[in-house]
Amino acid sequence: MSGKQAIIGEMEGTMTTRSMTTRPTRTSKLDLRLSPEAKQTLNAAAHEARCSVSQFVLNSALERAAETLTERHHFELSAEQWEEFMAALDAPPRSVSQLQRLFRETSPFDPPVAR
Repeated sequence: MSGKQAIIGEMEGTMTTRSMTTRPTRTSKLDLRLSPEAKQTLNAAAHEARCSVSQFVLNSALERAAETLTERHHFELSAEQWEEFMAALDAPPRSVSQLQRLFRETSPFDPPVAR
């Protein structure tokens, strides 16, 4: 890696670099309301990380967002769990009386009934 470059990502063993002299354009703003204690904690953490509070909060929020999205879109199962999962998907649907009753009820989104 040369002079003014930083590693910005690693995917499947390949590293992506970006010159530290260019920045992505930031056009959106996010405002937060927080307690003085929370602000003090963020200031201290940003100082330790040697970055601005904005950069610290942005990096932390993006890391957590990636974790959350991964948790929602990716899950791992053992071989036994996979077989149970596939069996549940292949099984005929169960009859749930509460759902049957709900589907018989009129919805506010249904067109009006002519009388």
